[in-house]
Amino acid sequence: MTPFKRWLATVGIVVRRDLLVEWRSRVAVQQVLPFAGIVVVMFAFAIDDLTLLPLVAPGLIWLATLFSLLVMVQRSFSFETEDGALDALRTAGLPASALYWGKTLALAVQLVALVLVLLLVAIPLYDVEVEPGSIVLLVTTGLAVTFAMAAVGTLYGGLAAGARGRETLLPLLLLPVVAPVLIGATRAVEPAIGAEGTVSEGWPWMGLVVLFAVLYGAAGTVAFGPLIEEEEAA
Repeated sequence: MTPFKRWLATVGIVVRRDLLVEWRSRVAVQQVLPFAGIVVVMFAFAIDDLTLLPLVAPGLIWLATLFSLLVMVQRSFSFETEDGALDALRTAGLPASALYWGKTLALAVQLVALVLVLLLVAIPLYDVEVEPGSIVLLVTTGLAVTFAMAAVGTLYGGLAAGARGRETLLPLLLLPVVAPVLIGATRAVEPAIGAEGTVSEGWPWMGLVVLFAVLYGAAGTVAFGPLIEEEEAA
């Protein structure tokens, strides 16, 4: 087996392990999903303007996803820091990049499922109409946004995992970095649900989101190992 195939196999093991942990614990289903749903419903009651809701629906959906991301990242690293599991993985010679990509992809899968559910809730609640010709734009943007969020969330989650006050440190680190992604995602999805502009105007914004996703993924691949090693040393 070539080194690259071993690396891919390790990534797959980490993905399956993280998803299996979440499946058995049901934290995402029993806690994160209801939390996100409540946030979406509260946004609707807070705005209380049926003409305005469809216009702001994209931003509200991504904000609810972002709030849920904070909970999911902290959950993802909580069992890594318990009983020194992260140290054991590093001592066993697990490549840091494989650990990063495994946790990123597992988190992205959960985010995709979450966004799908939130979209199904928002369509009747916010009176949103998805244009048939914009489904490709909507799906592509959703995948790019969830990967970008997962990539940067895993990176900063590893940085804050062993720090004191990580519950408050993670949002301070994560929110400014994710802001450009949220802006691009909102502008890309607006035409897809008929809120503003045409579908052709959404593709450049989707390209911006993809660019950030690539940059975050590359930065995490390079920096994740040194960051967690520095955290362990501290």
